[in-house]
Amino acid sequence: MSRRSRAAAARRRLRASVPAAGGTVAAMDDQQLLREAIGLERAAQQALLRGDAARSRAAFHAAAERYRASWEAAGPRAYGRLIGLLKASVLAGEAGHAAAYARAQLGAECDSPPSCYALALAATIQGDDEAALSAVEGMRASEDAAFGRTADALHALAAHDRDAYATGVTAIVADFAAREQHLTGVAFADTAVMLERLAAPRELAIRPASAVMPVLG
Repeated sequence: MSRRSRAAAARRRLRASVPAAGGTVAAMDDQQLLREAIGLERAAQQALLRGDAARSRAAFHAAAERYRASWEAAGPRAYGRLIGLLKASVLAGEAGHAAAYARAQLGAECDSPPSCYALALAATIQGDDEAALSAVEGMRASEDAAFGRTADALHALAAHDRDAYATGVTAIVADFAAREQHLTGVAFADTAVMLERLAAPRELAIRPASAVMPVLG
């Protein structure tokens, strides 16, 4: 069975085993959709940490669908849902459509650190380094140090700077490893894993060893 066939089969099994918390997607509000997205991410992260890549991809795919539905149901500045959509799509291995969708939603410019993060990430997925570099600068206005670390790593990817990328991702992994709480309840450095997925085709991946990092193939 091909990788694509295994992933499709895993998605079917996941849909059969994970009931909707609040009914059909169309009937759920944005908070219900967000909770489902986070729950599906939790399942995906757990699967990837135990080495079940097919189930992980299927769960990340389902999480991306919920994040998109949550974005569409929420207010126009709920950029965290777009970021969640993009992250989950990268980890599902099918981020192209999500990046195009996010850029269509955002337009050519961003006006806040979260919107700039979403734009920088979408541009990086598409290989638009010029747009990514511009958007990254908007991330640095945040007082959240995590935005700065991620901005450093995305800037390094767009600039094809291996040393700066290694420094940035290592700092992100260390931050996740030191956290006592994680959004999904799983000690999993999702930002670093996403960046490593984006770094691989650029031949910049460093494969950091940590309890919060799965072994990536």
